[in-house]
Amino acid sequence: MCGIFGIVGHEQAAARTFQGIHGLQHRGQESAGIAVLMNHRINVHVGMGHAADVFNGDVLGRLKGDIAIGHVRYSTAGSSEIHNAQPLQVTTGKGRVAVVHNGNLVNASEIRRRLVEEGSILQGNSDTELILHLLAKSPCRTMEDAILDALCQVRGAYCLLFLYDGGVAAIRDPQGFRPLFYGRVDGHHAFASESAALELVRAADIQELEPGEVMIARRNDVEAFKWRTGQQQRFCIFEFVYFSRPDSVFSGINVARARKRMGETLAREHPAQAQIVIPVPDSGVYAAMGYSQVSGIPFEHGFIRSHYVGRTFIQPSSSERTAGVRMKLAPVRSLIEGRDVVLVDDSIVRGTTMQEIVGLLRQAGARSVHVRISCPPTRFSCYYGIDTPDPSKLVANRMSIPEIRDYLHADSLGYLSRQGMIDAVDGGDWFCTACWDGNYPVPLGDARQQQLFSMKSEEEP
Repeated sequence: MCGIFGIVGHEQAAARTFQGIHGLQHRGQESAGIAVLMNHRINVHVGMGHAADVFNGDVLGRLKGDIAIGHVRYSTAGSSEIHNAQPLQVTTGKGRVAVVHNGNLVNASEIRRRLVEEGSILQGNSDTELILHLLAKSPCRTMEDAILDALCQVRGAYCLLFLYDGGVAAIRDPQGFRPLFYGRVDGHHAFASESAALELVRAADIQELEPGEVMIARRNDVEAFKWRTGQQQRFCIFEFVYFSRPDSVFSGINVARARKRMGETLAREHPAQAQIVIPVPDSGVYAAMGYSQVSGIPFEHGFIRSHYVGRTFIQPSSSERTAGVRMKLAPVRSLIEGRDVVLVDDSIVRGTTMQEIVGLLRQAGARSVHVRISCPPTRFSCYYGIDTPDPSKLVANRMSIPEIRDYLHADSLGYLSRQGMIDAVDGGDWFCTACWDGNYPVPLGDARQQQLFSMKSEEEP
């Protein structure tokens, strides 16, 4: 998962883009970057770390121009290194172009192999770079046609913003795995991965791009059309479970309200005898509120969270995730000691983070710990933009629920059912749930080999 933002025709384009990617920081913490267009030239600044660190001092002041795109990165394909930081830019026969990408291509290894055989020289190992090579090699004369020609050759999940002389092209994949929104900031066209980022910059007329939709935004106009049709939408429901900001809205459904309903259903499906409901902050807060209301067990903030530590799920390695838990969370002993606790979180992926959290409750004197999770067991790898490339790293892939309970040192463990999760959103059939049921909407081909090729080694120092 990554966050992308773009704006066209605004005299403070770089500043607005910084605000936008700052509002999307929860979607990626490894690197940040902004590209601006001025006098037919593209100027790019990228760096490792959070947006506020990358764009400190007078960096933004040097990014002059009225068209900009920005990116915060969480690596799923390609290692966490500066040469994979986005925006990426190249010079082509159609002119210069920069791109930001949220998603993952399932046929990237096939494309990479073909490009190398044809003599292309690749600088990094992200799938986004491959799109630029396909664009540059396209026989189409215009930039817009070359972009669409390149995307005809890729499969998977992608939302893309292309910056080139004169405007920005925004594209959402045909099945709408990843979200993308359009709005108007001070009368100018803007795009963002989530509605909350557009609201942060006070955008008006916010609307969601449809699956397969293309919007070409120029300084004085915007053109929208469906590029590909006829495919059923498969929106990643993990956006509702974990990734997105609670104040974001997808298809008219507020994320916070959906999470609260997940907690309500979870309480009905997996009741517990306890004196207190505690969320894992911040991802489990709304589900815990719902669990508390239905169960009648009081809700308490049993952990103090340090907001100077990022989201542990999207840390690049397991050692960083484990260390991050203790730096991030401090139990409130006076609330916990001698009590039976219901601990609510959104998901268990690898299991190491939850094991640490249960251990913190035990050390704080909890008499018993009943873990409740507001989604089903994550048993299958995601090839559409979540960092679960190796199924053996998924605790639910190799253990039964009783075994996971024992691994976590919990007294009980309950997961929300797949149908309960879907019903908590809206009960529709427009979701991708492959990481829970293994039903992949887009054929994977050799996607697993691609993921293993680019997977970040846990043993790297």
